[in-house]
Amino acid sequence: MPAQSRAAQYLQVQTTTDSRAEAVELAHAAVEARLAACAQVAGPMASTYWWEDGIERAEEWLIMLKLPADRFDDLAEFLTERHSYDEPEIIATPIVAGTSGYLEWLKDETRPQ
Repeated sequence: MPAQSRAAQYLQVQTTTDSRAEAVELAHAAVEARLAACAQVAGPMASTYWWEDGIERAEEWLIMLKLPADRFDDLAEFLTERHSYDEPEIIATPIVAGTSGYLEWLKDETRPQ
């Protein structure tokens, strides 16, 4: 199957949490709400970051969500409302190429029902 290029039409969004339970719940809820076609949880990982004038270290879990770019704002709002962090990381990376079947699946599975 040939790769299909669709710059900025699809995204991989990531956020982190401080517990596996929250990561799994956020992933499940986002997919259930059809804001992402797929969510993967990885971790634990060691994070180092600035917070309130100091360097913090924490164990975190990474959530990666795949979706059409036009669903980003809804997903970001959803994650912000449900996330336990005051200011969660919610960033997106464009999916610049993928198989046509996979990209169509992303689109189909995020259509509001």
